[in-house]
Amino acid sequence: MKNGARYSAVAALLEEIFKDEQPADRIINAYLRERKYIGAKDRRFIVEKVWDIIRHRRRLSFEAQSDEVRKMLLVYLRNEDLDLIFGADVYALPAVTKEEKKWLKTLRDDIYPPDVEAETPHWLFEKVGDQALLRAMNETAPADLRINSGMREGVLAKLRGEGLFFRKTPYSPIGIRADERVNLNNCMAYQGGEVDVQDESSQIAAILCEARPGLKILDYCAGAGGKALTMLYLMQGKGKIFVHDVSRERLEAIRSRAARLGLGGFEIVGEPDESGYDLFVIDAPCSGSGTWRRSPDAKFRLAPGKLNEIVSIQRQLLETAYKYTKSGGRIAYMTCSILRDENQDNAEWFEVRHSDLKRVNLREVWERRLDGRYPFERDDEAVFSPLKTGTDGFYQVIFQKS
Repeated sequence: MKNGARYSAVAALLEEIFKDEQPADRIINAYLRERKYIGAKDRRFIVEKVWDIIRHRRRLSFEAQSDEVRKMLLVYLRNEDLDLIFGADVYALPAVTKEEKKWLKTLRDDIYPPDVEAETPHWLFEKVGDQALLRAMNETAPADLRINSGMREGVLAKLRGEGLFFRKTPYSPIGIRADERVNLNNCMAYQGGEVDVQDESSQIAAILCEARPGLKILDYCAGAGGKALTMLYLMQGKGKIFVHDVSRERLEAIRSRAARLGLGGFEIVGEPDESGYDLFVIDAPCSGSGTWRRSPDAKFRLAPGKLNEIVSIQRQLLETAYKYTKSGGRIAYMTCSILRDENQDNAEWFEVRHSDLKRVNLREVWERRLDGRYPFERDDEAVFSPLKTGTDGFYQVIFQKS
C-alpha cells in the first residue's frame, strides 16, 4: 500500500473510533479482519498511526480548533508533503484544497491548556487533579507477564532464546517485563503455559490477598480469571477457589486459560454459598482509568453519569461481600482505576456502614510476601500508578471482619 491508501485507512478507523461508542482495539481488529489483503507492514503502520493520533487527540483537536478527523489529520501531517499523501492515488483521501492549505498556514502554536497538555477530557482532568499522573497515563505501557512454571531466570533465558527480551519486574517476584508490546501468538513459552499476561500491579494484588490452602475463597468478579489463576499458582495446586462473574462468556474463558497454564482447583459457581467465605475477592468492574496507557480511547467514552452508575454497582458488590464473608474473614476490594470515587471514597463509605471492619496492614503483608520496600504512603491501602510503581493505575484495600 502507498501512504495515501494507508492514511485513508487511518482516517476511516478514526472516524469510527471518535464516535466514542466502542473500544478502539475492537474497531481496529474488526477492520483488519475484514481486509485480509492488507499486508503485515501496512497493518503495523496503520495501527501505530491510529494509536498515536488517539494519544494526541486533544492536542490535535485544539490546534485544528475542530473535532473533524480530516482537519486533525491535516494538522498531524502538516510537516509532511501533503500532496504525496492526499489525492496521490485512487485509494488516497481527497487532495488538499487551496483553502485547506491557506487554513493550515493560519494556525498558531498556542500554549496548551493544562487538560489538553494532559490529553484528558476537562471534567476528568478536574476530578483527578494531577497533571503529572494524567500525562504518565498517556504514555505507552510496557508488556508484563507472570511466570507460571519454573524459576524466573530460566523463563527469561527461554524467552531470550525465542528472541524476546524481558527483565524482572521491580516488585513482583513472579513478574517479567518488556518495554514494548509483544506478539505472543508464536511464543512457545506462552503457548506452553510457562507465562501469562498480567500487569505487575495485578500480580501483587493477588499476592497480597494471601490465599492459602484450607481457606474457602470466592473470586466474585473473576472475569477471565487472571487473579484467581495467579492465586492458584501461588498455592501450588494445593488450594481451591470458587469463581463467579455475571458474564458466563468471560467465565468460560477461564477453562481454556487454565488448561493452557495447567492449573486446576477452581469451580465456577452461580450464587455465593450462604455459609460464607474466608476470603471474598472483589476485582470490581470499574472505569478502567488505570489502564488508559493501554486504552487511551477509553477516557473519551467515560461520562459523569456512567461513573456514578459504576460507583453504585461497586458499593452493591461491597455489601454482597460483607453478607457472605465469615466472621474473621477478609474482603479484598480492588479496581483498575485512578479515580478516588471508585477507590478511597468507596472504602471509607464501606467502613462507615460496618463498624466491625478493620483494614489489614498491607505494609506487613508486603514485607512477609515481597522483596523490596513498601512504596505506598498509607499502610492500609495500595495505590499503584505509572508514577509511583511503574504499573497500571490500581487500587487495593483489604478488610478483616471481626
